[in-house]
Amino acid sequence: MNLENPEKVGFDPERMNRVNSAIQRYVDEGIFTGLVTLVARKGKVIHLDKFGYQDLESKKPMALDTIFRIYSMTKPITGVAFMMLYEQGLVHLEDPVSKYIPEFKSMKVRGIDGKLVDAKTEMTIHQILTHTSGLDYAEHENPEIDPPFENSKISDPTITLQEMVQRITKRPLIFHPGKKWHYSLATDVVGHIVEIVSGKPIAEFFEENIFKPLGMVDIAFNVPPEKEDRFATLYGHVDGNPLGLIDEGVGGVYSNPALHSPGGGLVSTIVDYFKFAQLLLNKGEFNGVRLLGPKTVEFMSKNHLPTRMFPIAMEDIVLPGPGPGMGFGLCFSVVMDNGLNGTMASNGSHGWGGWASTHFWVDPVEEIIGIIMVQSIPSWTYPIPNDFRTAIYQALKE
Repeated sequence: MNLENPEKVGFDPERMNRVNSAIQRYVDEGIFTGLVTLVARKGKVIHLDKFGYQDLESKKPMALDTIFRIYSMTKPITGVAFMMLYEQGLVHLEDPVSKYIPEFKSMKVRGIDGKLVDAKTEMTIHQILTHTSGLDYAEHENPEIDPPFENSKISDPTITLQEMVQRITKRPLIFHPGKKWHYSLATDVVGHIVEIVSGKPIAEFFEENIFKPLGMVDIAFNVPPEKEDRFATLYGHVDGNPLGLIDEGVGGVYSNPALHSPGGGLVSTIVDYFKFAQLLLNKGEFNGVRLLGPKTVEFMSKNHLPTRMFPIAMEDIVLPGPGPGMGFGLCFSVVMDNGLNGTMASNGSHGWGGWASTHFWVDPVEEIIGIIMVQSIPSWTYPIPNDFRTAIYQALKE
């Protein structure tokens, strides 16, 4: 990929060097083993660099084509897939989820006292797209409160997406649909609806309708043997060590998983994900290929939450974001008040991150894209997205 001179798109080249300094610091201080970062403006990539190691033990250097677990950065892609069907009139935001998955017809809600009651209303498609359905993340359940589901294994990699969603339907909701915002497994339900409506497995739908048209060649739900040498090792906090080994990847669950999770199952290179991010910035088009209409992308990237749900946060599942000043659109967060949120990105910027500290955002005002690829869990242990973003915007002069 050819890099454009930062000055040609309004950046101070000397001040842009601070991006490298900010990222290298995380490697030098032993916080991350390695990273790949990308910055683009007005469709021109002005920064694409690698830092540290893909694998610490072997000292294998990070590469620009290293493959990363992007976890929840899968969700915006699922949102685009759904909206492609929405544009065709095949699905509607006001539809009850039970129209496609009948088991959601009679959901129970677990009250404060632990007793189950009937849900006051059925959850809608709009609610599962915006995480206001009452679903939660099963992995973070409290077994003392919810003992029947302690071993529910919702995200078992040996089951199919259909089986996963069936297990989700057997869990009680944590609140009545539409009551509040709560990050959840809802995007996996969205993905299964894409399968039902399109008649194609989610991996096949993604490949035929998104990845192949955009020229995304390394993004997938698995890492084939011929690409395993490019798959980054996953690290995280183990016994006080921030670089504790979590997953080497080779021969692991990513080699041939049965579960293709639309909420968090994809792996990708930074260049592949840039093509998707540029599609969003271009309001549905990339390199002459249009997947969505401009007004559809504009609609997706608007806040869809009522003010009574603010501020939205994820403290109960370890993550601190999104926080005050941040809203939520259809499968990604939206900056509503950058001052209140403490981010230098423009109001209207949208994006999301993954469990292993990957992160991206699209700024439609300044026409900027920023992407970080790293493999360290849990996400948001360190403020690298904010440091990266600040280093970019302080170099902007036009």
